[in-house]
Amino acid sequence: MNLKVLIACLASRFPYGEKITKEKLDRVENAEFEIRKPGFTQFRIRSHENLARIEIIPTEMDQAWLIKAKLLEICQKSGFQYTAIDQKGYRTGSMNEVLSESVKKSYES
Repeated sequence: MNLKVLIACLASRFPYGEKITKEKLDRVENAEFEIRKPGFTQFRIRSHENLARIEIIPTEMDQAWLIKAKLLEICQKSGFQYTAIDQKGYRTGSMNEVLSESVKKSYES
């Protein structure tokens, strides 16, 4: 994968306005790499400063709860201080949910 594409893709894991650094990109990339190993197929690590918010598709949510200690360990080893499993599950554009309608329209233009 092209490095520019990879960085752009990983940038979608951060809230608007948060400064994105190589260290933060590496932290997300490493956590996602390790979380794929237990067999999760569709998920994202959303980075909120020191918190990793894990979004997993609903069909794999039961598995996530069963190995929540392992997920916590993965995120901590990747550099996150706190970990949460998002109960809404994986969804594209979840970082946009906090934007007002007027802000969303300005990004669409």
